[in-house]
Amino acid sequence: MSRNPVSLPVIDSIAERWSPYRFDPKVIETEKLLACFEAARWAASSFNDQPWSWIVATRQDTEAFQTMLGCLMESNQPWASEAGALILTTTRSKFAYNDKPNRVALHDLGQAAAHLALQANAVGLQVHQMAGVNLSRVKQQYQIPDDIEPQTAIAIGYAAEQPPSTELAQELEKRQSGPRKRKELADQVFSGQWGRSAGFVD
Repeated sequence: MSRNPVSLPVIDSIAERWSPYRFDPKVIETEKLLACFEAARWAASSFNDQPWSWIVATRQDTEAFQTMLGCLMESNQPWASEAGALILTTTRSKFAYNDKPNRVALHDLGQAAAHLALQANAVGLQVHQMAGVNLSRVKQQYQIPDDIEPQTAIAIGYAAEQPPSTELAQELEKRQSGPRKRKELADQVFSGQWGRSAGFVD
């Protein structure tokens, strides 16, 4: 039985992907981390512009890891500190080929991050993506150019199996172990006009 209560058959990485709050604090093998970034590299993007970039800190590089951890909102730091690596995401705000605004840069980053997450699952890892990031600190800490915008953070590593011990961990465990729900397709897939469910999903 898959972790996610999917209604129809999907690839294993979708059926088994989740966002843990508990990680086993061990090193990620370089080849696995590289495979995740390679999967992201092949995401589709408008005009093949590939507007995303990643800043990564592995836990074995203690100083870099702690610096990146400090860029997360305080509520994310305790559990993210156990991840095998942390990643900050960025987008380039203009197309490289004509220097005009790229309104779909975030969409393209999302596709790349999804590729990364699914590949992570395929090699035995999991990711937890975060919006809780101090963007101004990221911009300053990593000397990010004006045309590049920091966006989100990703914790990646091996999901932990040990039970939670602290009160905070227990609260996160409730969130992590609660029912996994998604909207029905009929509430998301429309035809003819907004809000009218497409006939094939009824």
